[in-house]
Amino acid sequence: MNVANQTRVTEFIFLGFSGVLYLRLALFVIFLTVYLLSLMGNTLIIFIVLMDSTLQTPMYIFLGNLSFLEIWYTTVTVPKLLATCLSQVVTISVSGCIMQYYFFFSMGATECILLAVMAYDRYLAICSPLRYSFLMSLQVCLQFSAGSWIGGFIAPLLPTILISYLNFCGPQKINHFFCDSDPIFKLSCSDTFLVEALGYTCSSVVILSSFLLTMSSYGNIVVTIIRLSSREARKKTFSTCASHLTVVTIYYGTIIFAYVRPPAKYNFTMGKVISVFYCVVTPLVNPLVYTLRNKDVKKAFRKVLAQKRLLSARHMQNI
Repeated sequence: MNVANQTRVTEFIFLGFSGVLYLRLALFVIFLTVYLLSLMGNTLIIFIVLMDSTLQTPMYIFLGNLSFLEIWYTTVTVPKLLATCLSQVVTISVSGCIMQYYFFFSMGATECILLAVMAYDRYLAICSPLRYSFLMSLQVCLQFSAGSWIGGFIAPLLPTILISYLNFCGPQKINHFFCDSDPIFKLSCSDTFLVEALGYTCSSVVILSSFLLTMSSYGNIVVTIIRLSSREARKKTFSTCASHLTVVTIYYGTIIFAYVRPPAKYNFTMGKVISVFYCVVTPLVNPLVYTLRNKDVKKAFRKVLAQKRLLSARHMQNI
């Protein structure tokens, strides 16, 4: 396509979820409630892990990283989603759109790697308990955490650079509530074959490799649990990783459906619905699952509350 004679687009308009005003207002209330609960829940987990020394172990350090990640993962996309529910004209600059693309996929890649690392941590704890403290020392734990963030932010860097060189000549309406890959490619008047191929290759490699590593760890965990002679021991051992497995199943189930597929198969309406699950719902599942099903976190939460009440009582007495 000849780009020289066409007007360059400087901003995009999000279409979001179309519908009558009362329906969009209802969606706004739902999404805002879930978003705020997600922020509070993940912040609470970080606070508990920092405040309780008994939780400052590799498993909960990784959990703290995951909660910190989820806060920013939702914040990258949800504010624009909420804006599209209230207004029919929500814009973003082309450079802002590319930045949102980069941070969204960086956070997503980091989460994939971090979930694989958390599964490996549970594998070592259950399958090699005698060597666990040596194999997953605090130093190794911090290295894995840092590696997850660094790897996640490197993964989408090259596709993002290539997207920044694309030309956008109109139309300027993005049929989504954030700058996802397919809507961006559809609006470009440049040849997007290379960046599409590279983007989907990077997404598939990161998602599938981390998913296979995660499932491999849990496969070994299941075999180890089956070999345990005591039924009570099997139940107790499985409960230590059941919450993580729940988060993994929900997250990978949605992103594999969304990103591990041929580009021509993309359906924009279905894409928006699926995106709600991994952008809005999954970040809330993390604190819910880990606080409601994890005895250590609940015990630490009650302990922190008791300490706060004691400090408040002493403060009142001093007054």
